[in-house]
Amino acid sequence: MKRAVLVLICLAFLWGNAWAEESAGFGVTLGYGQSQDNIDIYRVGLAKKWNVKWLKNKTGYVDGYFELSYNHWNGDNDEINAFALSPVFVYAFNPSEKNWYPYIEGGIGVAYLDEYKIDSRDLSSNFQFEDRIGAGIRYDNLDFNFRYMHYSNASLEDPNHGIDIWIGTLAWYF
Repeated sequence: MKRAVLVLICLAFLWGNAWAEESAGFGVTLGYGQSQDNIDIYRVGLAKKWNVKWLKNKTGYVDGYFELSYNHWNGDNDEINAFALSPVFVYAFNPSEKNWYPYIEGGIGVAYLDEYKIDSRDLSSNFQFEDRIGAGIRYDNLDFNFRYMHYSNASLEDPNHGIDIWIGTLAWYF
C-alpha cells in the first residue's frame, strides 16, 4: 500500500510538471461508490483541466480534463488497488453567465489493477479500460458529480466479467 501511494505521488508530480501553465486548473478529487454487487469503491485523484472551449454556442461548450486516480475496491472477501488515467470530455451548460453551471461528461481511460479477482468476479487481466458517463454541478472551485463507471478488458481475455460502479465525487480546483 505504501508503495502504491508513493508511485501515485511521483506520477502526480511528474504529470503536474508536464502540464504546468500560468493558470493551472488542477483539482483534487475524492469519491465513494458501490458496484452492483455491493463492492465498496474509494477513489482519490488529481485532475488537470484542459481550459479549452470547443463547439462554443449559446447553450455551452465542450471542455475536459485528465484524471489520474488511485482506487481501492473492497469486497466481502477480496480487495483490489488500481491506478487509472482517463481523458474526460465535459459539455458545460452556459458557464459564462454565472458562477455555477451544470454539465455532463464522458470518457474512456485505462487502469492497472494489482489483482483481477474480487469476490465472485474474474476480470481476467490486470489491464482494464475505465469507461464513464456522468453529470454534475460546478460552483466556483467546487465540483459535485455523480457518474456511472464500467471497468472491463474489452474481451481481450476471457472471462471478462467486468464491473459496474455508481460513484459520487467531490472535486476542488485550485
